[in-house]
Amino acid sequence: MNLHTFKIGGVHPEENKLTSEVATKTAELPKVAIFPLSQHIGAPAKPVVERGAKVKVGTLIAEAGGFVSAPIYSSVSGTVAKIDTVIDATGYRKPAIIINVEGDEWEENIDRSEELETLEAHPELTPEEIVNRIKVAGVTGMGGAGFPTFIKLCPPPGAKAECVIINAVECEPYITADYRLMMEHADEILVGLDLLMKAAKVEKGYIGIEENKPQAIELLTQKTAGNSRVEVVPLKTKYPQGGEKQLVDAVINRQVPAPPAIPVNVGAIVQNVGTAYAVYQAVMKNKPLFERYTTVTGKQVKNPGNFLVRMGTPFSQMIEYCGGLPEGDNKVLAGGPMMGKAILSLDVPVCKGTNSITVLTGDDAHRKAIQPCIRCGKCVDACPMGLEPYLLATLSDMQNYERLENEEVVSCISCGSCQFTCPSHRPILDNILQGKGAVMGIIRERAAKAKAEAEAKKAEAAK
Repeated sequence: MNLHTFKIGGVHPEENKLTSEVATKTAELPKVAIFPLSQHIGAPAKPVVERGAKVKVGTLIAEAGGFVSAPIYSSVSGTVAKIDTVIDATGYRKPAIIINVEGDEWEENIDRSEELETLEAHPELTPEEIVNRIKVAGVTGMGGAGFPTFIKLCPPPGAKAECVIINAVECEPYITADYRLMMEHADEILVGLDLLMKAAKVEKGYIGIEENKPQAIELLTQKTAGNSRVEVVPLKTKYPQGGEKQLVDAVINRQVPAPPAIPVNVGAIVQNVGTAYAVYQAVMKNKPLFERYTTVTGKQVKNPGNFLVRMGTPFSQMIEYCGGLPEGDNKVLAGGPMMGKAILSLDVPVCKGTNSITVLTGDDAHRKAIQPCIRCGKCVDACPMGLEPYLLATLSDMQNYERLENEEVVSCISCGSCQFTCPSHRPILDNILQGKGAVMGIIRERAAKAKAEAEAKKAEAAK
């Protein structure tokens, strides 16, 4: 088997794929469902329901709040209890719609049958119609980033898509939701890829899967045999191969330049495998995005597993379903141990980007004592973006934002490889992210100022 991978950096954390062979179960409905209005990159959604309103499964409860935004649909039937603020996975209070669950009544226009729909059977689906259905259904990137999917399918001026790459890597330790999705819904995923390719107006599709998922590679290779338009690409197991730029490098051997460049600037549109499945459901079944595959896992969790979970279900319910929190010190992450965020409350709900609830216990839940930097350079070797993490961390600590920008801190993909590989256990990524946030704020201010000056000049010239 010819294995591909990205060229710069990377690490090999312990996989701990404890739930890879645990079949997906449907999670129980929550008693109260919580819907944060910021489940995606971009402007928060705007509520279109009020307290006391009756909703069904699939009812629109919040509309997109701007171009880079996505609508939110109820995953339950019941009564809107209130519109309030709740602590989400970021640790900040955010606006949310809270619904008391009463039964499980679905909107009638959602096709709940399991009959497979194919693109060939629906010639009426033009690229524009596919993009519109994806937009209306609120589909976002299901790998965790939460970027509205329809925007990726509409490249900016000067960029032309040549292929769609399905990200089926799932390189983050512990998480197996995407793997189970591939094993259980391969046909729907492939139709989803067909839809994405037609929407993007390309004739080539790739599915990148790491070698630690041989059954998924075999299954999808069999199902695409004889289809010259789709190629399954086996990849070496290396973190963070699921990063967009790393995946593009590994699959088609093209390097995406520094921001603001994106994969489509080198001809690729990258979509998570969960997104392909959500696209199938949105376009073929008229089903908005209100549930997702999620892994609940941890070395000390009694019954870890994979679940089809309705959005709005509290983490506490999912953890209790798996046997409750283990004894001792625990750290609960939204996501995996490399890029996941430690949550402040178990009342945090499952959202569009929640691919895993990971419980770290005992020593795994604690940071090791920070030691002085020994100038070993391991963080530099590990960085998949070719940056110098030790330098970026120091510049961030010194608040030297001008040099930090010049050293391309905005290219950091927050993968944590630097922090993982540091023998002195230094909070390298933590420092970098603080500096990156400040630099991006400066860049936005500069752009806004330049825009205002340009508009002022234009208005002056028009006089």
